[in-house]
Amino acid sequence: MRKRITRQKIAFLITMVATSFASLAQSELPMQVEMKGSKGTMLAGTAITSFDNPWAMAFLPNGHSLVTEKTGTLWLLDKNQQKRFAVTDVPKVTARGQGGLGDVIVHPEFETNNTIYISYIERDPKDDAYSGAVIERAILTISENGASVSDRELIWRQLPKVTGNGHYSHRMAFSPDGYLFITSGDRQKFTPAQNMAMNLGKILRLNADGSVPKDNPFYGNGSVTEQIWTLGHRNPLGIDFDEQGNLWSHEMGPRHGDELNVIEKARNYGYPIVSQGDHYSGVKIPNHEDYPIYKAPENAWVPAISPAGFIIYSGDLYKDWKGNGFIGGLSSEALVRVTFNQSDEGKWNVEEAERYEWGRRVREVEQDNVGNIYVLEDKEGGRLIKLQPSN
Repeated sequence: MRKRITRQKIAFLITMVATSFASLAQSELPMQVEMKGSKGTMLAGTAITSFDNPWAMAFLPNGHSLVTEKTGTLWLLDKNQQKRFAVTDVPKVTARGQGGLGDVIVHPEFETNNTIYISYIERDPKDDAYSGAVIERAILTISENGASVSDRELIWRQLPKVTGNGHYSHRMAFSPDGYLFITSGDRQKFTPAQNMAMNLGKILRLNADGSVPKDNPFYGNGSVTEQIWTLGHRNPLGIDFDEQGNLWSHEMGPRHGDELNVIEKARNYGYPIVSQGDHYSGVKIPNHEDYPIYKAPENAWVPAISPAGFIIYSGDLYKDWKGNGFIGGLSSEALVRVTFNQSDEGKWNVEEAERYEWGRRVREVEQDNVGNIYVLEDKEGGRLIKLQPSN
């Protein structure tokens, strides 16, 4: 009995200490954050609240927002971006490695249909070592007393499920004409990115209900193959459309060589046959320039920035930044700003304009409906920071 009581007391004390630290961290917010630009610019931000391994953020039309935590919680935030409710009835996940609860986006007609999309990692019920990303669409209901999802419908699976817990990607974006684009990582298996019978290492295009558009480039070649829009990707963790309707995606390179690509229908981006980086083993990979049949990135980073989260800014609060891209940097611990320019002949010139650092890994970047920019820091205690426009 004595041992049992002692263990209970120890467990209670550990819980109390952990709760105290979490409460202390939260009580220090809001707080000012200074971000030093690589070209001498100083940005300021306000850290509003914090999360347990935040992964993605999406804004509702009324200014409220949703934030996912990889460990399995979906938060509804109020208009001040403070936690309001933990949303109930969300998919249950087992977070391992890079996988857990993932992206969340809002249907373009949310104001009339209350529909959201959630990606997460599903374990194989027959063998827990195998897993893959899935996407559900659901109805979000908000009341004075709470928030919940209902009418959940699974509309997409990463196929096949494989071992390991990395490179799921599972980011989503709606195109201006209402199609759902999904990034699907190579799951650290390399060759699936070139295998047309698998949807790993691809960017996919679906209708909003999960069905396949008949004008997809490989339509009619099998239920998995016909989902494919582009192939030859490694781990694409950011996707967005510019104002002209061009689709852009960034992806983590192997050992350096992180890429920013303009996504063009039916193109092959070459991984693992070509890359601007090399394998972690030290084995060299030919560059895109060596095999021009593969679509080369519009920009690549050596050394790596480890990109995560991505927006192309379309607001007016930062008029000088309109049309610029913002990439969250994990290993680079920075918010990376890029500029896009296209010649009359259609050739792109995409350059890093500046990166802003404050010593934290940046997991997500998002923009609200009035043009404010927010970033989510990575890991436990990751803060939500709202950038402040300069006077």
